[in-house]
Amino acid sequence: MIKIFALILTVGGAIALVMGILGIFGSLALALSPWALSIIGFIFFLAGISLLKYRKDTDVIQAENKKEL
Repeated sequence: MIKIFALILTVGGAIALVMGILGIFGSLALALSPWALSIIGFIFFLAGISLLKYRKDTDVIQAENKKEL
């Protein structure tokens, strides 16, 4: 479940980051501030990558708990 959430954060952050960068350089007109969109995209992208890299999935945790018993 955690890996799915991390993947959604990563993909959503990457999309927001690209749209923000395109808005900053003027090739895409957005209703939101392009700077805000790029900063939020960057934060979401980093959060998703760090979740994918450092967190174990809930299925793995449950399997490890069953091994210990």
